[in-house]
Amino acid sequence: MTASHKSPDSDLFAELMEDVTPLKQNDKVSYFEPHTTPTLAQQHKRLAAQLDAELDDNILSTEYIDLIDPLDFIAYKKDGVQDGVYKNLRLGKYGVDATLDLHGQSLLQARQALYETVSDCHQRDIRVLLVRHGTGERNQSQKGLLKSYVNHWLKQLSCVLACHSALKPHGGLGATYVLLKKSADKKLENRERHAKR
Repeated sequence: MTASHKSPDSDLFAELMEDVTPLKQNDKVSYFEPHTTPTLAQQHKRLAAQLDAELDDNILSTEYIDLIDPLDFIAYKKDGVQDGVYKNLRLGKYGVDATLDLHGQSLLQARQALYETVSDCHQRDIRVLLVRHGTGERNQSQKGLLKSYVNHWLKQLSCVLACHSALKPHGGLGATYVLLKKSADKKLENRERHAKR
């Protein structure tokens, strides 16, 4: 553009910019963090987290579920479980062989403890487990959270045949009886015993 073709706007702009000095190259602000190499401790922490994720064979989900009322009964049985067996479980007629207390545990701690305990009981041929989870009535923000997840998780475990809220002496609505399948070894042992008759 020649001087004769200058617009009034460009004259105004030039006038306003007279006292402005351009930024030096090293005065520029960078919006990107410079790449830093993680410390050895950070590298180990990441590796441990990756290994934990890979080694975690726990199938219990932590996805959002609808919470049950703290005073609701937990009641579930798989197809094939005889009504008489389920009735005996519900009425507390089977001896409790093991107990798991989840009071005071976070959801993730409870998830891991339940999974490990049920798996261990099944391997050791423990048939009836009592899980104490509380009702969660006092938790104003999430009433019945742990109880709801225990109810959800027990249905996900293939070795759980049935479960029902416990009787008052065993914790009432804050605890659940869990009936487990016989282990493969125990089934084989029973078949061999009956075959000898």
